[in-house]
Amino acid sequence: MQDILLISIRTIILYFLIWFIFRLMGKREIGELSILDLVIFMMIAEIAVLAIEEVEDHLLHTIWPILLLTILQMTLAYLSLKFQSVRRFLDGKPSLIIINGKIDEGAMRKQRYNFDDLMLQLRENNIDSIQDVSYAILEPSGKLSVVEKENKRKHAALELPLIADGVVQHDHLKQINKNEQWLRDELAKRGYHQLDEVSFCSFNQKTFYIDLKDEVRKKS
Repeated sequence: MQDILLISIRTIILYFLIWFIFRLMGKREIGELSILDLVIFMMIAEIAVLAIEEVEDHLLHTIWPILLLTILQMTLAYLSLKFQSVRRFLDGKPSLIIINGKIDEGAMRKQRYNFDDLMLQLRENNIDSIQDVSYAILEPSGKLSVVEKENKRKHAALELPLIADGVVQHDHLKQINKNEQWLRDELAKRGYHQLDEVSFCSFNQKTFYIDLKDEVRKKS
């Protein structure tokens, strides 16, 4: 009876502790969790289970590693927000799997992504035929984002980020056969002369979308 009471108390304490920790980590859908998030969550869950079973072990021996994992996750999450290189190292970057109705097998091999996975996720996006796809992008979370062809005859324009977190995306510029000087000239025409003032800039073959750093905060 005493063991049952002790297990119940430890379970309740750990429940509220983990609930509080997950609230601190921010709200994200399960499908959007990064590899780092999944590793942290799995380790916390395993530690919590062991703590409930090992009633003779002091509860602080469980709470400390959970808090340490939380600090680690929040620190890396903060660094990934500040530095694109850290974010790409931890989460990876999106990969173009289908381009104008053609499959990039090399990108699939690089991501260890097979045709069964591709067809499954296309069906989940209500796509009946690969020919109807203008672009399919495999996100770092493993989710497949699909852009259908307009009217299933002409290609939809893919919006490519050219600047993210103030950093020029040279690989995206290369995809549209442009360079950094072209980007600087186009932004200058629109009144943006300093790239380090631009937080995000994208281009969809027709128009630019430009967002300055802390633009919303400055207006409010």
